[in-house]
Amino acid sequence: MNIDTKLPKVGTTIFSVMSQLALDNQAVNLGQGFPDFEPPQSLRDALTRAMAEGKNQYAPGIGTAALREQIAIKTQRLYGRRVDSATEITVTSGATEALFAAIAAIVRAGEEVIVFDPAYDSYEPAIELQGARAVHIPLTVPSFAIDWQRVRDAITPKTRMILINSPHNPSGAVLSADDLETLAQITRDTNIIVLSDEVYEHIVYDGARHESVLRHPELAARSIVVSSFGKTYHCTGWKVGYAVAPAALSAEFRKVHQYLTFCTFHPAQVAFAEIMANDPAHYLELPDFYQAKRDRFRALLAPSRLKLLDVPGGYFQLVDYSAIRDEDDLAFARWLVEQGGVAGVPLTPFYEKPPGTRLLRLCFAKSDATMTAAAERLCRL
Repeated sequence: MNIDTKLPKVGTTIFSVMSQLALDNQAVNLGQGFPDFEPPQSLRDALTRAMAEGKNQYAPGIGTAALREQIAIKTQRLYGRRVDSATEITVTSGATEALFAAIAAIVRAGEEVIVFDPAYDSYEPAIELQGARAVHIPLTVPSFAIDWQRVRDAITPKTRMILINSPHNPSGAVLSADDLETLAQITRDTNIIVLSDEVYEHIVYDGARHESVLRHPELAARSIVVSSFGKTYHCTGWKVGYAVAPAALSAEFRKVHQYLTFCTFHPAQVAFAEIMANDPAHYLELPDFYQAKRDRFRALLAPSRLKLLDVPGGYFQLVDYSAIRDEDDLAFARWLVEQGGVAGVPLTPFYEKPPGTRLLRLCFAKSDATMTAAAERLCRL
C-alpha cells in the first residue's frame, strides 16, 4: 500500500527521541518536561477516594460541574474575569488536546496561523491537518521577545489566528501587559482569534505576575486560553487540561472536543475539584516552589562552562554550550547524552528555520538529587 502522508515533516517527537536516548545511555534525563517527584498527597488521596466511590464511568463531556465551577472561581480570583462555568469552560484531555481542538474548530483550509519560533512542536501539525499554513515569526534572541512590527507585517486577509505562549516553552520568556495591549491593537477590528497557551501560568518568578489574556477584556473576548492541571499539580501523566473562551467560541470548541475525546478522566476531575476548593494555596505557592528549584539549579551549574540564559518563567533553563563544543544543537544533544551522561532538548525542532544558535533546553522540575547528579556531570564538561 502506498501511503501519502498528511504530515510529511513529522517524525517521532524530539521529547520521545531524547528520553529514549537517555534510557539507552543511562543518562540523567533533563529533556522531557515532567517532574520526577509526586503530586500532592492530598490530590492522590482524593483520586483514590473518587475511584472507590464509583466515579469510574464517563464524565460529562464538557467536564464535571464541580471542577468547572472551581476553575471559574480561580479565574476570577487571579485574573479578575468572571466566566460562566456552564458555557465558557471546557475540561480537556490535556492541554495538547485543547490546543488541537481550538485550531480544528476555528481554522479552515487555506487560512493562516501566526506562530512564534521556537514554537512548541504540536502547533504546526494541528494547523496543517486543517489544510492551513503556519506563518513563523522568530522571537528575538536572547530575550525571546516578540517583534510586533513583524507581526503587523505578517498579517494578511488569510490570517485567522495568532498563537501565543506565555510563559514560553522552551525559553521561559513572559509577555508583559504592554505586549497584550499591542496584540489587542493589532487584532482590533479584525476576525483574528487569539489562542493563548498558558500552561505554565503559575510558574512566574521574581515577584512578577502572569499577564494572562484573561486579564485583558478586549483580548479575552476574542481568545481561547488553554491551561494545564498536569503542570500545576505535578501530574503530567493524568492528562487533564482546560480551555476558557467566550460562549460562542466555546460552542465551536466543544463541537470538536466531543468527537476528539468526548470526556476526560473522571476520577481526576473529582480530585482536582476537591483540592482546588480545599487547598487554593497550592497554585499560589507554585512560583516560590519552582523559583527555589531554578535558583538551586543555576547555582549548581555556575562552575560549569555553560552560559545560563535568564529564566523569567516556566521550568526550563536554556544554556549556551558554545564554550564546550562548536557544533549544531542536534549533534551536541546526542553527544551530551552519549558522552556527558545528561539528556537535554535541542531547539532546532522548534524552528521552521533554525538560527544556528548553540542553545540547549534543560528541565529543572526535578528533585534535588536529580539536579545534583546532572550538574556534577555538566560541570565536568
